[in-house]
Amino acid sequence: MGEDVRLRAVVALAQGMAAAHTPREFWRAAALGSCEGLDGSFAALSVWQRDHGRLKVLVNAGQRAVGEEEFPDSETYPVHQFPEITEFLHEQWAGGGEPDAWVETADDRVPTGRVTGLRRRGRGCCVVAPIVLHGRAWGELYVARPPEQKAFTRADADFATVLAAVVAAGIAQAERLEEVRKLAFTDPLTGLANRRAVDTRLDEAIERYRADGSVVSLMVCDLNGLKRVNDTHGHAVGDRLLERFGSVLSRCGAMLPGALAARLGGDEFCLLTVGPTADEVVAVAEELCVRAAELELGEGVACGVASTGDPIGPLRSARRLFRLADAAQYQAKAARSSKPVVAGRDGTVIRLADAPPGARDRRRFRDAPPVELPPEGGDGGG
Repeated sequence: MGEDVRLRAVVALAQGMAAAHTPREFWRAAALGSCEGLDGSFAALSVWQRDHGRLKVLVNAGQRAVGEEEFPDSETYPVHQFPEITEFLHEQWAGGGEPDAWVETADDRVPTGRVTGLRRRGRGCCVVAPIVLHGRAWGELYVARPPEQKAFTRADADFATVLAAVVAAGIAQAERLEEVRKLAFTDPLTGLANRRAVDTRLDEAIERYRADGSVVSLMVCDLNGLKRVNDTHGHAVGDRLLERFGSVLSRCGAMLPGALAARLGGDEFCLLTVGPTADEVVAVAEELCVRAAELELGEGVACGVASTGDPIGPLRSARRLFRLADAAQYQAKAARSSKPVVAGRDGTVIRLADAPPGARDRRRFRDAPPVELPPEGGDGGG
């Protein structure tokens, strides 16, 4: 294989990985690009799970044998069955060598785990290249050829080492992008989701509600007494109170499958669920109020709930569900309630949510003077 051909293969591999939008797309692009670059018929990408002492296959690409899945859920191999892994990644490499690739063939006299695998799957040879990331073994790239094709050479193994390095660079970049994505949707103080994440998930939840009627519930919480704690004990203590309440919210949210716990900002938090009934969500809200009241230095929480499982009227937008939950929280705050207030179960909430914009703006809810609410009647929509 000429240098120009191999250079084009490296470029194609890098471009394929860069174009991937999901981890699976990335794994497939890495495997297929490497397979094509080495003129193989099959390729696999595996990660070394140190805590379990095994290699886990992420993707099988190309001409798969019977029983091989493209994205297997449970295809793993104990590392002790492949001693060359520890030999190459610990003894030779740690001793000053390089994490070079190596070649094995089905007619090798020593029946290693890979040789046995080649024979069992009807393949003729393979080249295995360690993937090294951040100075540590991350996993391996495996490319195979059929028996009728020429076996891999030392030059092929050297090129496989180059391709594994390109894959490692792609993995590092993907990890950085994933970290940026997490930061963009995570509150740095509590580790919970942030407002951006809630808005995105809520829009998706409302679409699902419209599609199949899934119950969507939103719990909005206001942590009482934070300003007093900040003024009396300092913001560091106030931050610890926010963190502790965030942990309580996360713990309670775990009672509801798939719940998203988030900090909206300041002392405002929320819990978003899709699927659990309104009664289940209210029960968790009640538990949250009890646990919040037990926090040292805190003064409990004002909690409001709005759910499509309750009679809240037409729901034309995610914004309306937010208004209802926020109005319920405002009502709980005003009444100094130790229990959650639920839209559709408290006649004032829907009227408050549907009041003129100046009265219902969420930034004005908390400190606004009482407003004259319109007569109780139909739901104005949103």
